[in-house]
Amino acid sequence: MPRALLSVTDKTGIVDLARGLADRGYELVSTGGTARTLREAGLEVRDVADVTGFPEMLDGRVKTLHPKIHGGLLGDVRHAPHREAMVSADIVPIDLLVVNLYAFEKTVTNEHRFEDAIESVDIGGPAMIRAAAKNGENVAVVVDPTDYASVLDGPLDRPMRLRLMAKAFRHTAFYDSMVARYLSRVAGESETTETLTLGWRRVASLRYGENPHQQAALYADPLGAPGIARARQRWGKELSYNNLLDAEAAWGLVCDLPPGAVAIIKHGNPCGVALGASLGESYRLARASDPISAFGGIAAFHGPVDIEAARAMTEPGNFLEVAIGLSIGDDALAVFQERAAWAANARLLEADAPQPDLSLRTISGGVLVQTPDTDPEMEWQTVTERAPTPDELEALRFNWRIAKHVKSNAIVVGVAGRMLGVGAGQMNRVQSVRLALEMAGEAARGAVLASDAFFPFPDSVETAAAAGIAAIAQPGGSKKDPDVIAAANRFGLAMVLTGARHFRH
Repeated sequence: MPRALLSVTDKTGIVDLARGLADRGYELVSTGGTARTLREAGLEVRDVADVTGFPEMLDGRVKTLHPKIHGGLLGDVRHAPHREAMVSADIVPIDLLVVNLYAFEKTVTNEHRFEDAIESVDIGGPAMIRAAAKNGENVAVVVDPTDYASVLDGPLDRPMRLRLMAKAFRHTAFYDSMVARYLSRVAGESETTETLTLGWRRVASLRYGENPHQQAALYADPLGAPGIARARQRWGKELSYNNLLDAEAAWGLVCDLPPGAVAIIKHGNPCGVALGASLGESYRLARASDPISAFGGIAAFHGPVDIEAARAMTEPGNFLEVAIGLSIGDDALAVFQERAAWAANARLLEADAPQPDLSLRTISGGVLVQTPDTDPEMEWQTVTERAPTPDELEALRFNWRIAKHVKSNAIVVGVAGRMLGVGAGQMNRVQSVRLALEMAGEAARGAVLASDAFFPFPDSVETAAAAGIAAIAQPGGSKKDPDVIAAANRFGLAMVLTGARHFRH
């Protein structure tokens, strides 16, 4: 009679699986709550303690850690010495193991004590899973209820066994990563420890990646900060890979600005940012900066999207791929539903404000890890003969926050509460200045300019002055700082040094 050992925290489908196994002649062995569930369903179950001859002890910490269990999981019945040793020790082979683990993730993502977290660390479960997966040619190991039907329907041939083995080790690796990361945080470990443990769960399979020939999926970090990966979609078709990238850029930018701000992103860079008296006004002002680029863009609203904002987004000439807010009001949603012909391709998302988290970026054969680019908000230093006026200083601070979210070399031209022009991703800084000024047009006269990094030469300042820029914010730190400052003085510009740069490659 083949033997199946079942011990699960998630009881989904376990009764149907057990009944199917019993019908196929399996002897059912189980533990604690799983055994009770199966008996209540009318199934005959043998307790693990009956198999081992040893009762559960230490508040259930020790029940399956026994040679009668692990010998049955690890014994390779294809080899005579193993068979002989098992017979000698009265160890019965286990043909099927069905296990999923204590709910550690659920415990630590809710209110809990440290002691609760430690008691939720599963020891016997991972040990059994790993043992069975190591011996997967003899023992089918199942950790996911979605695989129950396939196990019953069979056949448990080698390709299926290999898939189950791989999934088992992914399961324990993910589980261990949760425990390791939780304990590292409690211990106050550096974010860049000697090994990097990651645990992400797939939440969506995407149609394709950046291009149609690339496969892609979205994974969320159960222990990570809230944000776009866990956004709630209220309207529209499924999100694409590029939608998610731009949504992340827009949401990170707008949440760095005061409530009421709106940012419109296209291909990873802002084409409009504004802070008006309402979200609707903020959107209209942001769109007016570059309506051509805003068409088909991603709009992020720092606040709950209301009916006025929805009407602004659905005015003639508008088209957005995605709109994101802290919430989407039912009346705002109704505007999109009423204009479904126009809004069929738009997506509406609700997201929580992002929290600073590690930044990861893959390179060939590895990954670069850094702490988040949180502005250190160092004291700004006026270095020119003329200090910025209060209005200019307000405009500089607003547009400096935007520059952090623009691809380097980054230049942002604007006024208080509104970006007018942006130069992004250029190979030299003066070209970014020219692009930002060209986008701003005549509105650049009297506006301010923010640069993500220092000016290597005075030419950018000279170009800005010729367009009528009144004040500049930049990190400083160039060997040419004296020449750059002298150029600003020559044209009567105010200049402040922020002391911090915001490269975004």
